[in-house]
Amino acid sequence: MSHQRIPANWTIQRSTPFFTKDNVPNALLNHHNTAEGVFGQLCVMEGVVTYYGFAHSEAAEPEVKVVINAGQFATSPPEYWHRIELSPDAQFNINFWSEKDKTGQAMFNKK
Repeated sequence: MSHQRIPANWTIQRSTPFFTKDNVPNALLNHHNTAEGVFGQLCVMEGVVTYYGFAHSEAAEPEVKVVINAGQFATSPPEYWHRIELSPDAQFNINFWSEKDKTGQAMFNKK
């Protein structure tokens, strides 16, 4: 699974600034999931980001590993537990997509 298709009628609700190893939120490096009805689209500008997907919140071993290189993206489906690792030179951002307006609502949940 490199990514699942975001439905054509969904729109970007929010985008993060660019993150590096120096400013990446700790929540992204640990188990978290996208909110109900929200797809995450992780876009890598430089370096490499490795995405690990888990069957549930307590799973220790990933069921999915996706290596995302500069110029590539991957998606994370709604309510799927995952975490990421960064190469030292990684730079990326995340777009959050939804069918419905999610203004003021959380885009992800952490453990």
